[in-house]
Amino acid sequence: MKKMNGVLLLLLTLVLFLAACGSSEEDTSGDEGDSGSEDTAENNTDYELVEDGTFTFAASGEFRPFSMTGADGEMEGFDIDVANAIAEELGLEPSPQKQKFASIVEGVKTGRFDVAVASHTITEERQQEVDFSTPYYYSGAQIFTRPDSDIETLEDLEGKEVALSKGSTYSQYAEEVTENIKTYDSDVVALQSLSKGRHDAVITDFLTGKEASGEGLEIEAKEMIERSEQAVAVSKENTELLDEINTALETLRENGTLSEISEEYFGEDITTAPE
Repeated sequence: MKKMNGVLLLLLTLVLFLAACGSSEEDTSGDEGDSGSEDTAENNTDYELVEDGTFTFAASGEFRPFSMTGADGEMEGFDIDVANAIAEELGLEPSPQKQKFASIVEGVKTGRFDVAVASHTITEERQQEVDFSTPYYYSGAQIFTRPDSDIETLEDLEGKEVALSKGSTYSQYAEEVTENIKTYDSDVVALQSLSKGRHDAVITDFLTGKEASGEGLEIEAKEMIERSEQAVAVSKENTELLDEINTALETLRENGTLSEISEEYFGEDITTAPE
């Protein structure tokens, strides 16, 4: 009897041991399954970022009302709000970086920034350096003078002194009519200089001129030279991020967010293509 009891006890111990091993293997399998899910969640995006979980974007902080620097040193404005909205759609933390406009495209190209949300006009020259999203607003180049000027059109600027922002695509228009071109770090500074009696005219975005005039600068709007499309600049090496940004912009158009941001800054919707 004692021998039988010993055998039963041994068999019972073996059964319990095997059951414990099976439970341990199931738990391990469960952990691996969870780990796999986490890995999938972390890798559900194929694009590269300067910093994981962060949407690092550049703007000049000197292009009112698109981007300007507040008293606290933080950037704000139309471009900044659009970039923040894109970051939210992507599930990323926005990280605005202030950079001189003329060097922003190079910063995107070399990977210093994920993107630029800095009112860049889509041009063939820039498209050789970076890729662009679908336009997030539409604008155009306009001539601004002092109120006492008789300049009206681009042809009237022949041989005149024209000021504009460094790196601006609007330089192409000035170069058509004059070699006397002065550049500034920002369009706003150029307009301020114009209102103080320097230069004959400034060529800048019509919305920037409109804003400056509304804030009291003694300037006057003249000929609208052309219409343009402004978009987010992305590295050519990061096509996956570009696709995600385009998807985000489409969502922001459809749900009215882009329009709301535009109305806040301009009192009108500049995010839809003019007819």
